[in-house]
Amino acid sequence: MWGALLRRGGRGPGCLRGLASGGPPWSQVVSEAEKIVGYPTSFMSLRCLLSDELSNIAMQVRKLVGTKHPLLDTARQRSLAEITELIHTAFLVHRGIVNIGELKSCDGPLKDMQFGNKMAVLSGDFLLANACTSLAQLKNTKVVELISSAIGDLVQGIYYENSKSSEENCLTDDICISTWKEQAFLSHSALLAKSCQAAMELAKHSAEIQDTAFQYGKHMSMSHKLHSDLQPFVKESSTDTVAFSLNSAPAVLHQEFLGREAWIKQIREAQGKGNIMDYKKLQGAIKAGKGVTSAIDLCRFHGNRALAALERFPPSEARAALANIVYAVTRFP
Repeated sequence: MWGALLRRGGRGPGCLRGLASGGPPWSQVVSEAEKIVGYPTSFMSLRCLLSDELSNIAMQVRKLVGTKHPLLDTARQRSLAEITELIHTAFLVHRGIVNIGELKSCDGPLKDMQFGNKMAVLSGDFLLANACTSLAQLKNTKVVELISSAIGDLVQGIYYENSKSSEENCLTDDICISTWKEQAFLSHSALLAKSCQAAMELAKHSAEIQDTAFQYGKHMSMSHKLHSDLQPFVKESSTDTVAFSLNSAPAVLHQEFLGREAWIKQIREAQGKGNIMDYKKLQGAIKAGKGVTSAIDLCRFHGNRALAALERFPPSEARAALANIVYAVTRFP
């Protein structure tokens, strides 16, 4: 997408519209982006990694190494996108590991759950190893440094997510929204932001352009994270109450406005017998406060920052597609 952004000029709108005008739904945005890029965004998979067709293409492209054929640069941007997806998928697989100590008899046989954990570890490691090998093959030390640091950010962010304080039965962290944003950047935004920057480095663009791409990736992914956190509170069909994280953005902002002690009291009141959480009751308490509206405002703030970064690129179909992604993640009922 970033390659298309800088290759195509003058074919899109001259300016980006404001967030208030809304935008197309997420599925339509993804479909339009795939048409511009030229292949599905979900291109990378284990089957693709092992396919003969892909291996044959890779062998032919390797013959261009050392030449100045433009196809080589195109292949390296595409390769970077696949590396990013591999790393993201690897960490998602690793997050699927279950805590054996918290399992109940209804969850299934212990040996099967242990086997599932082993498979999650091995599968995630396999994907990460392939990503690191492909990263080295790009032969660009700055890109390697950027993506390696993003992997480090991911590990640190996930560590923060999983290391809850022993206070208040580990139900919720005593954090402010600035701390939440720092943790969200590490675990959700760093990889995309640094991948966007790395794409501009591969295309041999200036440090200024690289920083602009970084800012778009950072703020767009922060908007996406906030949009995801808000879903249990803004969905039109509220018949089924979905469990949500007590450390999600609306809950953290609600705690800031309400105060720590009052927040813990609300949590205790929402707990029934056997410490079973009544999420519907707690959801109502959060929606009655300022946490939800503040989270929506924060989502749109990051969306506007992402659009401001895009304004620095020439109008094109690719820029319009990237803008539509922002509109989609800042769109609420």
